[in-house]
Amino acid sequence: MPRSTPLGCSLPRVPDILGKLKFCQSFDTLCPAPYADREEQEPRLATESRSDVTITHNRVGRTRVRLAAIAAVIATTAVLAAGVPAQAQAAPAAAAAAVPGYPAPTEHTQKAYDPEDDFTAKWTRADARQIKAMSNPNAPSRANSMPEEYTMPTVPQDFPDMSNEQVWVWDSWTLTDGSSAQPSFKGWEVVFSLVADRKLGFDDRHTYAKLGYFYRKADVAERPKNGGWTYGGLVFPDGASGAIFEDQSFSHQTEWSGSTRIFDGNKLRIFYTAVAFYRNEDGSNRKPYDPRLVQSEGRIFADDKGVWLTGFRDQHDMLKADGEYYQTGAQNEFFNFRDPFTFEDPAHPGKTYMVFEGNSAFPRGERSCTEEDMGYAPGDPYAETADQAMDMGAHFQLANVGLAVAENAALTKWRFLPPILSANCVNDQTERPQIYIKDGKYYLFTITHRSTYAAGIDGPEGVYGFVGDGIRSDFQPVNRGSGLALGSPSNLNFAVGTPFAPDYNQHPGQFQAYSHYVMPGGLVQSFIDTIGTSDNFVRGGTLAPTVRVDINGNAVTVDRSYGKNGLGAWADIPSGYAHEIAPTPDPRPIG
Repeated sequence: MPRSTPLGCSLPRVPDILGKLKFCQSFDTLCPAPYADREEQEPRLATESRSDVTITHNRVGRTRVRLAAIAAVIATTAVLAAGVPAQAQAAPAAAAAAVPGYPAPTEHTQKAYDPEDDFTAKWTRADARQIKAMSNPNAPSRANSMPEEYTMPTVPQDFPDMSNEQVWVWDSWTLTDGSSAQPSFKGWEVVFSLVADRKLGFDDRHTYAKLGYFYRKADVAERPKNGGWTYGGLVFPDGASGAIFEDQSFSHQTEWSGSTRIFDGNKLRIFYTAVAFYRNEDGSNRKPYDPRLVQSEGRIFADDKGVWLTGFRDQHDMLKADGEYYQTGAQNEFFNFRDPFTFEDPAHPGKTYMVFEGNSAFPRGERSCTEEDMGYAPGDPYAETADQAMDMGAHFQLANVGLAVAENAALTKWRFLPPILSANCVNDQTERPQIYIKDGKYYLFTITHRSTYAAGIDGPEGVYGFVGDGIRSDFQPVNRGSGLALGSPSNLNFAVGTPFAPDYNQHPGQFQAYSHYVMPGGLVQSFIDTIGTSDNFVRGGTLAPTVRVDINGNAVTVDRSYGKNGLGAWADIPSGYAHEIAPTPDPRPIG
């Protein structure tokens, strides 16, 4: 497809419970105890926020309340100054009607603020409770209780392996340009993935993850069932990603998700998460783990036989959680800080921004949730108070989506900005966030787990979306105000189970796919985790079939006419145009 089409304007970008290393079901999230004990140690809860106030965050991670009328004036001024298209400034989006027996979702205006402004949108308790309101309470054992239009088609168990059994594969992303369009390079399509040796157990992979890459010929009409990818090997030289840590006494050092950009010629910059663990032999922390957002530069080469990479030895430590906007290990040793995705915003030419996963900067266990986090309209008969939510322990769930701006042309120096979204007392993870622009609207997509919701909130594994008029907006959750964009088939009437021990009554597809990546044209890629129930399940470790979603206003729906009953080809990640470079084959390195 041509670069100038809207499809090229999307802005995308993640047993033994890891042995003695205690992790949650999330593929790279640390927990205070094995996953099976999570609910007991961290009671889950609810929060709410009111629609007549606007919450902004100061540099110490606290909140102050301004009258909505004043905020609206500021927001409108910011939208005009930012040059947001006029059609994107139309009348505020109408809130979805309340479902009988459930609260109404929070009203969100979608209005844009300047990226530098001190405004953070909220995914509220009132919003997230719309997910359960959509679930069929009468769905029987092993049936999907969620609306089909928001549900990924079921993936079969007889899936092919894209790596030909060389490595486990999970979080993956494409080679992109500044607008997040996906180019081929000298006739090859290239993807980057977290990989681990298949000699490891599938659930041991997280503490040994490395960045690998795959390539295949572009513009091929008919491919092998596994997508036709060739594994190219690891991206970084041995030990390069660990060199940034001042304390070299780590017990494990690993590489987690990010994004990859191509620049003039054959220059690549990879933005990723470098992680150091400091564990005792019994699996306890001798100090909190240390995640960093890192950039490394290298070169890509190709000939008629394949693709190879060089460089990537120098590592630039871009950002470390600050404890003001983004929670640190000192505040919570189980905090989340990872998954950098960089992009250029057409409304702010010459600037490069980054979104990433974080947590709101409060000490673990502090009763930090507010009525604004609840989000209920005054007088809503199904409202709950912040105190009620925190009495159940919901204040342990403090997810946010962070924002930063580059301070130099080399994209090695960055400055934190306030979060663009918080989910305090709603969820603890907003993984692999990305910005996607379509029809003048800015979509914030992120992924989360059913297990990371706070008490009183439930929802499937999958993609969650929010729409606004700019990269900092009063984001409206898509699809009836819920936020659910593309969930795995799930039954909210039955227990969640775990990927390594699925619940007998759960839909076989509940853990079928995760770490979704939304690509141009609404194509969505993910990896296979577990397919089946407790009496018959298989583990994955390879990419799932590509699916497609239709993105239109505040609605995101599954295109079941795509592929076969909504499932496209396995591991299908197509390029949209050819990168501008001479097609001359590069000489192979000697030795």
